[in-house]
Amino acid sequence: MREVVYFSTQSGNTRRFVEKLDVSAQAIPRSRNDAPLHVERPYILILPTYGDGDPRTAVPGPVIRFLNDPHNRALIEGVVAGGNTNFGAAFGLAGRVVAHKCQVPLLHRFELMGTPEDVAKVHDCLATEMTDAG
Repeated sequence: MREVVYFSTQSGNTRRFVEKLDVSAQAIPRSRNDAPLHVERPYILILPTYGDGDPRTAVPGPVIRFLNDPHNRALIEGVVAGGNTNFGAAFGLAGRVVAHKCQVPLLHRFELMGTPEDVAKVHDCLATEMTDAG
């Protein structure tokens, strides 16, 4: 099964979603004062979407710092994004932004803490070989 790296805000919605997956996962630190995370194996990134629908502010800063490390960026294989459907077209926008910039697939979007169906879908993604990013 593929590795999981995730970022969760203080609300904890993304963390709770990852916990439902019942897989080994590494958290991206929230604070610049914490030691940075350096991955060693290919992974799927799970992250929440910030803000107001602006692609420039949708990706949390700690995720940007994590992906600015060329080694970490080279090992990303796909993205799963959390969000809130109240944001309409901006639902899961952070996932679309990261997938585009890193040239990997956006595998799934889930609302808030996700449903059992979301968990099953992401489990399938973690167990399936990635194809060429598009």
